[in-house]
Amino acid sequence: MTIPHPARILVVEDEDNIATALEYLITREGYRHDRVASGAEALPRIRDTRPNLVLLDVMLPEVSGYEICESIRTDPALSGIKVLMMTARGSAVERRKGLALGADGFITKPFELKDLRAEVRRLLAP
Repeated sequence: MTIPHPARILVVEDEDNIATALEYLITREGYRHDRVASGAEALPRIRDTRPNLVLLDVMLPEVSGYEICESIRTDPALSGIKVLMMTARGSAVERRKGLALGADGFITKPFELKDLRAEVRRLLAP
């Protein structure tokens, strides 16, 4: 019997305190993770590492989370990657935009860790 590898999550977040909290949660849940702090770094890292899930901040330096999400969805090689967008501007318009661009989920900051944990588990469920 083979033991499945833990899912790999890429955190795309420019605020260190939020990234630290996310990495803590991801580690406690038993997932592997990596982090980039700018939009420009995100797509090359996604293509190199093929994470199971991208936790994607909307407001990033250089390239927005919306642009990254759209790029993931238009690249057939990245089709299996789940995207959970995060933003402090959690209006219904922002949410609709993210989901319209292909995000699998959308969470508003500040979020409760239990809510984030539930979303991550939902998106990574077999």
